[in-house]
Amino acid sequence: MEKFKSFNQIYLREKGPATRPWLIGLGLILLGILFLPWTQNIRSKGQITSLYQEQKPQKIYSPIAGKISRWWVKEGDFVEQGDTLAKISEIKAEYLDPKLILRTQEQLDAKKGTVEFYEQKVKATEDQIVNLRTSKTLKQDQLTNKITQLQQKITGERSELEAANNEYNLVKDQFERNSKMYKEGLISQTQFQQRNATMQNSLAKKTIAENKVNQTLQEIQNTKIELRGVDQEYSEKMNKAEGEKFQSLGMIETGKGDIAKLENQVSSYTIRDGMYYILAPQSGQVINAKKAGIGELLKDGEELLTVVPQNTNYAVEMYVRPVDLPLVSPGQEVRFIFDGFPAIIFAGGWPDQSFGTFPGKIRAVENNIDEKGMFRVIVVEDPKDKKWPKQIKMGAGAQGIALLNDVPLWYELWRNINGFPADFYTVKKDEK
Repeated sequence: MEKFKSFNQIYLREKGPATRPWLIGLGLILLGILFLPWTQNIRSKGQITSLYQEQKPQKIYSPIAGKISRWWVKEGDFVEQGDTLAKISEIKAEYLDPKLILRTQEQLDAKKGTVEFYEQKVKATEDQIVNLRTSKTLKQDQLTNKITQLQQKITGERSELEAANNEYNLVKDQFERNSKMYKEGLISQTQFQQRNATMQNSLAKKTIAENKVNQTLQEIQNTKIELRGVDQEYSEKMNKAEGEKFQSLGMIETGKGDIAKLENQVSSYTIRDGMYYILAPQSGQVINAKKAGIGELLKDGEELLTVVPQNTNYAVEMYVRPVDLPLVSPGQEVRFIFDGFPAIIFAGGWPDQSFGTFPGKIRAVENNIDEKGMFRVIVVEDPKDKKWPKQIKMGAGAQGIALLNDVPLWYELWRNINGFPADFYTVKKDEK
């Protein structure tokens, strides 16, 4: 067995004392690994978009129904804001008249003239009504004063009539006595005739006084009738004037309605006239033209092409699950891998050390869930860190890694074994 002495010394020696230090060292290494830092994270796919609405690709639609009569651009061209892209010709019969705006404006001017005429007529009618009221009052005052004067006059005339009656009665008695005396021959014929003449004169005075009174009474009655006639006459004139006034006011209101309608038509026609030329709403590149050639018909609101802005403040929209929503907040760091840009990712808990990733900050977290059951998160470039590539384009894909708290590796293993969510205790502590 001497020949196996070396074998026995090499392979059959006691191994226990020699392996123990290795096992202890390995155990210490494993124990140390458990205390290595581990970055909790949330992974999500997203795409590049714009932070501002006006910087997003804008689809250009036909504002009116028509046909394409000319193109000024082709796909791939770069345009400035306000550049003419295409011209649309009219196809609706009601807009084909080249002088439509002019003719409508003439109608509008004519209607305004009509309204002005009736406004002047209303003013003239109002002045007429005022004059009629003044004339009526003046005429009534004149007739009333005349009646008063006639009443005063008839008072005097009645006094004269009474005196004439008294005188006539006295003369009449004397004449009757003289008539008996003449028959008895007591007085001469000459005296009798004188008494007769005196009686006739007295009768004439009486008759004249009676005629004056009757004439004045008739004049008073006629004046009262005239006074009533004045009221009726001027009431008819004023009613007629009022009727003309209200008729004119009605024409004015109708005219104003027509004016408003015509002004709206002129404005609409003018605006429509400016819609024949499609202008670039912003500077950018023309893509995705939907129509080609000349004479193609367009519907109202039909898509023509798209203009992609040149200068864009890019952002990334990514989506997180409802279970991860409490773990993300504005200002939180996110690492991105953009499509087309190589990257080396350290799996697990060291994404911030990965090569080829780009940093970002969460700008906003939407509170509304989408139709896919996800919440939208907007991430922007961190101005204090590495810049995003200039070659990225709108709509390109991006893989986001939202960085959470740094925890020991043993804690992460224990959390996963027990099924606890990431950063459970920290989030709860922050909420207090």
